[in-house]
Amino acid sequence: MNREKNIKNYILNYIYATSKQPILLKDMLVASVQFSNDMEVDSSRLGFRLRLTRAYLVYVWLVLAVLLPISLLTHKMLAKIDSHISIVGAMIITALIFMGFNYFKDIIKKEMTKSRLKKAWNLHFPFFDYEEYANKVNEIFEEAMREEVSKRDLQKYILDRLTNI
Repeated sequence: MNREKNIKNYILNYIYATSKQPILLKDMLVASVQFSNDMEVDSSRLGFRLRLTRAYLVYVWLVLAVLLPISLLTHKMLAKIDSHISIVGAMIITALIFMGFNYFKDIIKKEMTKSRLKKAWNLHFPFFDYEEYANKVNEIFEEAMREEVSKRDLQKYILDRLTNI
C-alpha cells in the first residue's frame, strides 16, 4: 500500500507542475465543494498544471506495459489466422489507446486534486481529518456564502461552527 502510494505520488509529481505558494482558504473551500459535487475543479485554484508531454510519456509506458505482454502471448496465434482480423484488431486497439488518454488525464487530475486538497486542508484545518470533516466544512462554507461572511472572518466562522458540532 505504501509503495503504491509512493509510486502514485512520484508519477503525479512528474506529470504536474505545482506552485510553491500556499493555497488560499477560500480557493481550497471552493475547490473542495466542486470536488465533492463531482464538478471539474479549476487546477489553478489549487496551484497545479499539467505537463502534457510528460503525461503522454507516462501514458505510453503504461500502455506498453499492458500491450507488450499481451502481444507477445498472442503473436503466434494471430500470425496463423487471416490478416484482416489482425488489421481490424489493430484499428480497435489504436482507437482504444487514443480514447484512453482522456480517461487517464481525468483520473490523474482527480488524484492530484485530492492530493492538493488534503495538503491545503492540513495547512488550514490541521486538527480536523479531511476524510471525516470535508463534507461538514463544505456545508458550513455554503452557509457562510449565503450569509455573506467576509474572507477575513471565514476561517473563524468555520472553526466556530466545527467546534459546536
